Amino acid sequence: MLADKDRIFTNVYGYQSWQIGAAMKRGDWDNTKKLLEIGQDDIIDRVKASGLRGRGGAGFPTGVKWGFMPKEPKPDRPSFLVINADESEPGSCKDREIIRHDPHKLIEGALVAGFAMRARAAYIYIRGEFIREAENLFAAVAEAYDKGFLGKNACGSGYDFDVFVHRGAGAYICGEETAMLESLEGKKGQPRLKPPFPAGAGLYGCPTTVNNVESIAVVPTILRRGAEWFASFGRENNRGTKLFQLSGHINTPCVVEEEMSISFRELIERHGGGIRGGWDNLLAVIPGGSSVPLVPAEQIIDAPMDFDGLKELKSGLGTAAVIVMDKSTDIVRAISRISYFYKHESCGQCTPCREGAGWMWRVMERLRTGDADVNEIDTLWEVTKQVEGHTICALGDAAAWPIQGLIRHFRPELERRIAERQAPGGAEPMMEAAE
Repeated sequence: MLADKDRIFTNVYGYQSWQIGAAMKRGDWDNTKKLLEIGQDDIIDRVKASGLRGRGGAGFPTGVKWGFMPKEPKPDRPSFLVINADESEPGSCKDREIIRHDPHKLIEGALVAGFAMRARAAYIYIRGEFIREAENLFAAVAEAYDKGFLGKNACGSGYDFDVFVHRGAGAYICGEETAMLESLEGKKGQPRLKPPFPAGAGLYGCPTTVNNVESIAVVPTILRRGAEWFASFGRENNRGTKLFQLSGHINTPCVVEEEMSISFRELIERHGGGIRGGWDNLLAVIPGGSSVPLVPAEQIIDAPMDFDGLKELKSGLGTAAVIVMDKSTDIVRAISRISYFYKHESCGQCTPCREGAGWMWRVMERLRTGDADVNEIDTLWEVTKQVEGHTICALGDAAAWPIQGLIRHFRPELERRIAERQAPGGAEPMMEAAE
C-alpha cells in the first residue's frame, strides 16, 4: 500500500485550496529554476530512468517520447507541447480532479516538460464539459504568470515559455492526439494519417509532443525526489504511482493514488470498500475505461493492476478507470450501451469504423433481446476483427474490444437469450431506446 508520504497528488480531494499560495505550501513551484538547471537532456534521461509510461491509456514510455523531439528547433518551426485534458473516456475522471484541485502541479509540469523538449509553448486542451475545472485552470495559469513563473524568463531561468488553455467542444474523438491537433488548429476533429508523427509535423506543422495530464503533472515530483524513488513502486516495466478511478458496484467509489501493480482485490478492499454484496457477487470488471475488454471475476480478483498484468488477461490498464459490475448487471445491455457510445462518437472518416460501429451496435441490440440467430455471434466476432486495426486511429479498436470481451467470456449468456427467445412462447423482444 502506498504511504501518504509517497503520494504525489496531495490535494486530490480538494481539502485545501487549489490556488497558488496553498499549492506552494504543498511543494509546487519550489525552486523550479533549480529543476530547469538540471539540463534539458538530463531531465529527459531522468524521466526515462523513472520508468514513467504514458498515463493516458497507451502506456508509451514518456521519456522516450520526449526524445523524439528535435534537439535544435528551427526559428520558423518552434516545438510545442500539447497536454491532453479531454478525458472523454467513460469511467475516467482523474485528470479533472488534478485540474480542479491541483492545477499548479500540471502547470509546473508543463514548464519543466516543455523546457526539456525545447518547446516554445504548451497548449492544454481541456474537455468542453469541464466548466469549473476550466475556470480553475485559466485562473491558475494567470496566477503563474503574475508570479513570473511563466512567460518571459520563466522562473528566472532565462527560458521563455507560454501556456495556453483551449476548451474543446465535447467530441470524444478529439481525445485522439492528431484529432486534437486538428481541433486546436480550428478544423474538424478528425485523426491524421501517420506518418508524419506529431514529433515530426504536429501542431501548425511544427514538432509537437502530446501527453496526458497525469503524465506531465508527476514530472516535477519525480525530479525532486529522484527517478529511483518513482521506480521503486510497481513491477518491472510498470513503475510508479497511478491514479485509479473506482466506480460501479463498490461501496465507496473514489479516485485514489496507489502504486502500480497493486492487486485488484487489495485496491478494492482498501479504497473501494469492497464489492457491493460481497466478493461472491462480483460478475466482471472493465479495468481501464470503456474501451478495454471486460475481465470476468475469477480472472481479475488477484490480478496485478498494471499494463502487463492486464494485457495477459487480454484487456488493458488504459486510464485505470476501474468499472466494477456485480451480478445484478445486465452484462449484454451494458456492452450494448458502450457500443452505442462508440457508434455515436465515430468521426466517420474510416469506412470500417463508420459502417462497422453502427452495424455492431444494431447486432448487439438484437443479442440483448435474444432476437437473433446463434450464428450471428460468430459473424459479430468476425466483424470486430475486420474493424480492429483497420482504422486511422484506435476508435475502431475501442468499438470492437468491449464486444470481443463479451463474446470471449459471456457467450453462454448470449446463447441463453437467443434460446429463450426462440422457445415456444418466448418473450417478445424488449423495445428500449439505447440512448
